[in-house]
Amino acid sequence: MLEEDTGLSLAIAQIVQRLKGSSLHSQLERQARGSLHKPEIKLESLKEDIKEFLKTSGWEKRLQNAVYSELNVFPSPCHPAAPPEHIKEPLVYMRKAQGSWEKRILKSLNSMCTELSIPLARKRPIGEQKELLNKWNEMGTDEPDLTLFRPVYAPKDFLEVLMNLRNPNYENGDQPSFRNHLGLIQVPLKVKDIPELKDYFSELGLNTGQLGIDDSTQVPPELFENEHVRVGQTVLTEQDSAAAQQYVRQGCPTALRAELWALILNISNQPEDILYYEQLKSNVIQHDLLVDSLIYKVTDVFFLCFLQVLLCFSRDTSVLEHFSYNSATPPKSYIRGKLGMEEYAVFYPPNGKIAPLCFLYHEPSKLYQIFREMYVRFFFRLHSISSHPSGIVSLCLLFETLLQTHLPQLFYHLREIGAQPLRISFKWMVRAFSGYLATDQLLLLWDRILGYNSLEILAVLAAAVFAFRAVNLMEVTSLAAAEAVLADLSTLKVMPLLQIFLFATVS
Repeated sequence: MLEEDTGLSLAIAQIVQRLKGSSLHSQLERQARGSLHKPEIKLESLKEDIKEFLKTSGWEKRLQNAVYSELNVFPSPCHPAAPPEHIKEPLVYMRKAQGSWEKRILKSLNSMCTELSIPLARKRPIGEQKELLNKWNEMGTDEPDLTLFRPVYAPKDFLEVLMNLRNPNYENGDQPSFRNHLGLIQVPLKVKDIPELKDYFSELGLNTGQLGIDDSTQVPPELFENEHVRVGQTVLTEQDSAAAQQYVRQGCPTALRAELWALILNISNQPEDILYYEQLKSNVIQHDLLVDSLIYKVTDVFFLCFLQVLLCFSRDTSVLEHFSYNSATPPKSYIRGKLGMEEYAVFYPPNGKIAPLCFLYHEPSKLYQIFREMYVRFFFRLHSISSHPSGIVSLCLLFETLLQTHLPQLFYHLREIGAQPLRISFKWMVRAFSGYLATDQLLLLWDRILGYNSLEILAVLAAAVFAFRAVNLMEVTSLAAAEAVLADLSTLKVMPLLQIFLFATVS
């Protein structure tokens, strides 16, 4: 009990410390000072009167939302004496594996720089800065020849690293035994089984209304959709992040999604946020990074906002804060000629997924903030090696466990023909299904990621896709044939698949 109280006190102290450095703290101070001139504020009851003023003026709600946002990203409670690396990742072998993977990525980046005779980072000449500024809103139409640039790594490279993970304290030979996992992931992590998933995702049950099912043309809107929209509007009026997070578990109406996501992520796009985005844009104009060419290479020029946001993201050092609870360490470079001088250091924040967000947000600064918050809450876990339940290792293990337990014949058949299911589904999960599902279905899936503050639903959906195509997959005789059966996911409906897999067919 004492340890729990100590942990809670530590968590409160850390959240208070983080909020003290925020613009919200200075705004609250300004409002409190301003209220002293109001006649209803009495000296003898000063503290209570100011609290009441902040409550009636809406500032208390903003503070509650900020605390709730911090709680959603706050690392799991650790012993007060735990070292920083233990907070980042408690398992030593995971930390070592992540360190080795980072060295491999840096080696790939450095070798590319050597081969192409280009620096990791350089300051652009004044003429080049002016040209880029003038073409900012036409970016991507005349990018340089990028044929010599190659991706730093492919999903299959990352999967190979995860397949080779082993816990040195866990006796696990190469020969099959009851201790072996029949899949590709061979680390003993605790993942949820179907009963636990049913309980965790209870709002997705067959008896609960869902956008993605109950808003179809066959269902009269007055049975669910109209009331769900009305409740969503009430949630937005109340401006309650916790209520919004609960609400989106049943899906977001298209017209309300952008505002609801911003409320859950505590994004308000204040003038200082717009200014910060402009400063990042200025950094893009001033400095050229190797990663810029890689972003150009993988970006569809149809999404101009996509390109602009990723370039700004690669300069945002505030993203580095998430490395306090991320097993990874950010790569770092120096402006040419300034090697070893920390004031000229350039950190490389990691990359992420953004294209679907371009359909929701048109203001570049707000789009940027939403993407950054989605990344530091969720998507970074898909690119780093950790034991977290939403980390990519746990998702892979959850996917394989679900298939082995509930579709054993299919799993065994695919394994025997050399088509391990994870080799096919890994790319879906590591990209959070972005680029594989139709956009409306992807947004319905991401609604639930935000609603449950978890990526575990990605593994459940991946298993559900295999269950849906099981009959066809039982007929294939090679990995190529299995990949062909699962090549096109654009016609799939997310919510029916999840409901059937979790609540209808599996006991």
